[in-house]
Amino acid sequence: MAQTKYIFVTGGVASSLGKGIISSSIGKLLQARGYNITIQKFDPYINIDPGTLNPYEHGECYVTEDGHEADLDLGHYERFTGIKTSRENNLTTGRIYKAVIDKERRGDYLGKTIQVIPHITDEIKRNVMALGLKDDYDFVITEIGGTVGDIEGLPFLESIRQLKRELGKRALCVHLTYIPYLAAAKELKTKPTQHSVKELQSVGIQPDIIVLRTEHYLNDDIRRKVANFCNVDFEAVVQSIDMPTIYQVPVMMQEQGLDATILKKMGEKVGEKPTLGPWKNFLMRREKAKEIVNIGLVGKYDLQDAYKSILESLSQAGTYNDFKTQVTFINSEEIDSSNVEEKLSNMDGIVICPGFGQRGIEGKIIATSYSRKHDIPTFGICLGMQMMVIEFARNVLGYEDANSREMDAKTIHNVIDIMEDQKNITNMGGTMRLGAYECVLKKGSRVQKIYNLDIIQERHRHRYEFNGKFEKEFEDAGMMCTGRNPESDLVEIVEIPDLRWYIGTQFHPEYSSTVLHPHPLFLDFVKKSIEYRNSKIQK
Repeated sequence: MAQTKYIFVTGGVASSLGKGIISSSIGKLLQARGYNITIQKFDPYINIDPGTLNPYEHGECYVTEDGHEADLDLGHYERFTGIKTSRENNLTTGRIYKAVIDKERRGDYLGKTIQVIPHITDEIKRNVMALGLKDDYDFVITEIGGTVGDIEGLPFLESIRQLKRELGKRALCVHLTYIPYLAAAKELKTKPTQHSVKELQSVGIQPDIIVLRTEHYLNDDIRRKVANFCNVDFEAVVQSIDMPTIYQVPVMMQEQGLDATILKKMGEKVGEKPTLGPWKNFLMRREKAKEIVNIGLVGKYDLQDAYKSILESLSQAGTYNDFKTQVTFINSEEIDSSNVEEKLSNMDGIVICPGFGQRGIEGKIIATSYSRKHDIPTFGICLGMQMMVIEFARNVLGYEDANSREMDAKTIHNVIDIMEDQKNITNMGGTMRLGAYECVLKKGSRVQKIYNLDIIQERHRHRYEFNGKFEKEFEDAGMMCTGRNPESDLVEIVEIPDLRWYIGTQFHPEYSSTVLHPHPLFLDFVKKSIEYRNSKIQK
């Protein structure tokens, strides 16, 4: 395959239909055919990146290995395909405009009047093409956030229109829309899809393939109607019906020939249909797993997308342990000493979630105290690890005022302190310790046995750290520092070896857990949670 081909995924009718899952599924299916692919997301909002957005606004902030704070869809891309994304895989309107304005300030445009067309659209096009030119991909899949008709999305659609004209058969548009079911009339309605496609056509883009999101099975008559009214081939209309798991979507798309249709339309040989063996084995194990392990998720964002990567990592780990992971969200703001037993005693394992700020931390500390004293498998991630450290300092070391410098700037027992290189930073966005860093594991420690490695690399997103001044006191009392960065000597992992499973990580292991390569920490945590569950049943 000589030249990179470009697939654009747009959405209409409503947001949250699953463009990221469809983009990931297309990538997975093309990858299974031997193609070298990558996927990028263009978000029309004006923030430079989602790093400063409240999770309620935009869900989880995903972090790439090169330290970019990215849209959560990049997590889907990596989990489905195993590729490593970077800052080049996620761009916002804010970044596009900033790049153009920076060029204008430098005088790069030689006195020209800067306009949306051609300057903004050229910058978008340059970023679409850059990945293909740089890394010699066979396919670059570009997902456009939002829905057709959004005013902020127009420059991206204009860029797609231009690229489709310039690239010919090397560019293709997949449009995802919604087919609603009117219960009163007992009818599925195609009109919203027709309007969405007309909206797309009005900016000069004819979709090549339409994916219909639906809760009800669509017969051939409905698909034919959409094909006729929207000016696409019948076989290029596929349905994406609700499935028990998002991981069944690639198989469903393959069964309808989506990947074969893409290849035909782009002038590629179709060849034999891949078996997707390991993927289907994962699905089969997931389906066969009947017994349930209950995991409590202690956090403050009562929104499933806020902890998306953690939820998926727990689900994957459950499957590979032949169990269904049932996750119960427990709002840390509602935990106190009078109700903690009621909320946590039925859990087989507990995850203390990451986050920022004062709200909800005392509930997390009470939760870690309960799980430590009752020897329930406990996994603290980032802020969760810091809460484990603070709880231990208060209740074992006896420092009642122990806290993080983030929450209490005046405490003398600042067992969690701000990192030295963060002290003079004033800008919030993109300035934390971000991306992949090395961590040396202590010989003979539990984490070293879990990883079966001496040195690992994991992704970070934090400003505060374990205060090394207190390390000896912690270790003398039984909380061991078993992972540290070789350059900065920062403590990355703490564990209590005498407990069933009590581990905190300063990094985010959930970012690197994929369908075919689940993360060892999550695998072992769920395994120990199942063992704890079984021991309770036997009693």
